Amino acid sequence: VQLVESGGGLVQAGGSLRLSCAASGSTFSINVMGWYRQAPGKQRELVAGITRGGGTTNYADSVKGRFTISRDNAKNTMYLQMNSLKPEDTAVYYCNAEMWGLDPKYDYWGQGTQVTVSS
Repeated sequence: VQLVESGGGLVQAGGSLRLSCAASGSTFSINVMGWYRQAPGKQRELVAGITRGGGTTNYADSVKGRFTISRDNAKNTMYLQMNSLKPEDTAVYYCNAEMWGLDPKYDYWGQGTQVTVSS
């Protein structure tokens, strides 16, 4: 499985961005997908997750009400709509894919896309 993120960039506080994560390869093996982020000097943290069918989502408290995760399995793509962005949202955002029945150590990761929010 290969994951490629896009959509990052520089935006002013209060603005919006939409990240995309395109999956290729053995996508039928992908179960839960998620977005993580890592700011300089901080640990990587979960931003949002979504089950394969899209019926269940979860969000970090810091982004609830501002970010929306979705996925289009027909296009093998996951999205993160980010609204009302804040400077503290600045980080590298990573796409993650959990594989059916496998330990998290077998998860796949994208290369990351930089999001920078200016005040």
